[in-house]
Amino acid sequence: MSLTIRLHTTTTHLNPRTPINTKKFKNHLYITKFPSKPNFYSNPFATQFISSKKMSSLVVKSSLIDPDGGSLVDLVVSESSRGSKTLEAESMPKVKLTKIDLEWVHVLSEGWASPLKGFMREDEYLQSLHFNFLRMGDGSIVNMSLPIVLAIGDEDKERIGRSPDVALLVPDGDLVGILRSIEIYKHHKEERIARTWGTTAPGLPYVEEVITPAGNWLIGGDLEVLKHIKYNDGLDNYRLSPHQLRKEFDKRQADAVFAFQLRNPVHNGHALLMNDTRKRLLEMGFKNPILLLHPLGGFTKADDVPLDVRMEQHSKVNVANLHILLALLGLLPDKDSVNAQVLEDGVLDPETTIVAIFPSPMHYAGPTEVQWHAKARINAGANFYIVGRDPAGMGHPIEKRDLYDPDHGKKVLSMAPGLEKLNILPFRVAAYDTVGKKMAFFDPSRAKDFLFISGTKMRTCARTGENPPDGFMCPGGWEVLVKYYESLQTEDATLKAAVSST
Repeated sequence: MSLTIRLHTTTTHLNPRTPINTKKFKNHLYITKFPSKPNFYSNPFATQFISSKKMSSLVVKSSLIDPDGGSLVDLVVSESSRGSKTLEAESMPKVKLTKIDLEWVHVLSEGWASPLKGFMREDEYLQSLHFNFLRMGDGSIVNMSLPIVLAIGDEDKERIGRSPDVALLVPDGDLVGILRSIEIYKHHKEERIARTWGTTAPGLPYVEEVITPAGNWLIGGDLEVLKHIKYNDGLDNYRLSPHQLRKEFDKRQADAVFAFQLRNPVHNGHALLMNDTRKRLLEMGFKNPILLLHPLGGFTKADDVPLDVRMEQHSKVNVANLHILLALLGLLPDKDSVNAQVLEDGVLDPETTIVAIFPSPMHYAGPTEVQWHAKARINAGANFYIVGRDPAGMGHPIEKRDLYDPDHGKKVLSMAPGLEKLNILPFRVAAYDTVGKKMAFFDPSRAKDFLFISGTKMRTCARTGENPPDGFMCPGGWEVLVKYYESLQTEDATLKAAVSST
């Protein structure tokens, strides 16, 4: 399918659906500060810039698109009040969060779900579950396709009693926040599952991990988070909040921001469509489109590649061009340190790419969930959203077929209430061209020349040590995946040996 763009009018700071007609930017040299011995955990794409000339008086703000509700929600309490609120929380009834509950606290606290200010009360829950949107006080609506709720058990409900507020604990027992003016209501699990996934078939990953073992009650209220959520896993520098991302887009003078959601390793087909999208935006008249490469960082199913491995693989794809740029500018201590591998791996431009982690858990709920993915990127400042085949979908858990129609995700996004101000960019299908020996857009006139390599096939090759065709993925990125699957095999062999010896 060819890339198409819907055009609408909007009342945001700049009209994100129509290419702006403005003066040319003055030339600037944007230099990314980066250590001589880079580590992918340091996020070189959250950058600062040095201008070679005086900045132009024309400043194009990244707030091309307003956050839902008009302003970003920030639920982290001020440092000056943290002590008193922590003391207050100590005397409240306590609710212990699961790891995935904490991920939702993170999402809410930074405003990804703006204008939502806490876990949903019953009226918000029902609107989200049945209509996929929330109605604001002024009658306007914002998209909200996934219920963001907190479940508790019978014992929790009894312990809370008539208390208007509860304290929230992370899994290890430390205080993380307060839920105020609470409302407790029944958790109708079957209804929630059926309306979110369109099926109650067994084997849905999020259902089995989160909903089935959850309590029979939901508790909603206004959330106060005592301090910013940190995971201390070496990746926190990649977890940029919507506010931080908007500030970064402003620094780069972005006049368009296009977001690409990922939960799998990046291959050259992804890079092709991201670079092609930027080219098309330039052809539309935009001067400086910025790519937000935004892998999902919350819960994923067991057979997906873990976040730390994906981020290392992404760095191989993206950091290479950064080294090349710095070497050409004479900013590396030793130009020879840019080795052949680095030169080979560069496929995206770090000047026009921001890599950050989206902290949301993954539902695999297809057309319902892809609305959430798009809506959250509005709050981060993106006014274009790339969507492809079967976004947020998965195979049917018990039948050999897709759970959702592969085309419904992009169709739903083009019609979804509350997403009218977002430009949806369906992309053309990329496959491996056996003649050109590279990833290319599929040409139906010579279909026999193209090889479709699914994520399952890619993971199988990495697991068995079989190399993909030349040009499918940068060598450094592929090496990361192979090493990961080799480590799994080593762990499995060690476990089997330990079991057999007992």
